[in-house]
Amino acid sequence: MSQFDHLDLDGHLLQLLLAVIEEGSVTRAAQRLGVTQSAVSHLLDKLRAITGDPLFVKSGRGIVPTAHAQLLALRARALLDDLRGFSHAAAFEPAKISAQVTIAANDLQRDLLLPSLLRYARAQAPGLSLRVIPSGAPTPEMLREEHCQLIITPRPPEGSDILQKRLFEDSYRVFYDASQREPPRSLEDYLASDHVTVVYEPRRRLDIDEVLAERGLVRRFVAQVPGFGGIGPFLRGSRMIATLPGLLRAYMLRGLAVAPVPVPCPPMPMYMVWHLRHHDDPMHRWLRQQLEIVVAPSLAAAAEHMPVTA
Repeated sequence: MSQFDHLDLDGHLLQLLLAVIEEGSVTRAAQRLGVTQSAVSHLLDKLRAITGDPLFVKSGRGIVPTAHAQLLALRARALLDDLRGFSHAAAFEPAKISAQVTIAANDLQRDLLLPSLLRYARAQAPGLSLRVIPSGAPTPEMLREEHCQLIITPRPPEGSDILQKRLFEDSYRVFYDASQREPPRSLEDYLASDHVTVVYEPRRRLDIDEVLAERGLVRRFVAQVPGFGGIGPFLRGSRMIATLPGLLRAYMLRGLAVAPVPVPCPPMPMYMVWHLRHHDDPMHRWLRQQLEIVVAPSLAAAAEHMPVTA
């Protein structure tokens, strides 16, 4: 019988398990945690004795977690969240924060909101840092597996444990190079044009592209790129057009002309999305509040840079 029981577990062991899984290496996990490799190996042996599982097996030159270790990792993340909440529940003071927050966002919402969010939040919490990852077509697993703590997206992933709140909405516009062509004035001209669009992996189109396709409007796509930042080089110097959120004209598509879409289009909403485990966490709640605060001034600043619609 093992001499260990559940009382031998602590937050350090849980953090160690996650570090080895995420790094795929005992050496890199040790460097990340600031301890020796032998210390990591010793603690892993202790964790193996507690769980009754090898936890990791060799794969090529590295190691991979067992299926049981992957299940334990999900529980470990939740337990660490509870421990953090326990330690901060009594009194939350932004000035004492020393943490990195990961937010998933694509290039539109990244450029529009996150620089302002960081400046505003760090004025109160100098120890806060921000890591931004692309959200692509976001999935619930991004939040469930703690790849990020918050997603900003127009298409929230679904799940009973996934929460959301609308931040704002935008209108779609036709982008084009005014030195090369006139805007499409009719539906026939619009459909006859060459189009550029964004397709996120795995082959997920923009919602406006899906809406127009469902209406039977067939457009000729001559280029598909993985993000809004790739649209401009295709439009500049060409007669191609793109149907995109109008706010893009304030930043990465500045200088291109814009015109109304010659067919009714639904608005594009934008949401912040988080996992249920973070809903009552004081720091997470504070961060969501800061994001809501910067939305209005960010939209106002973007409006100052927008050209007049044709």
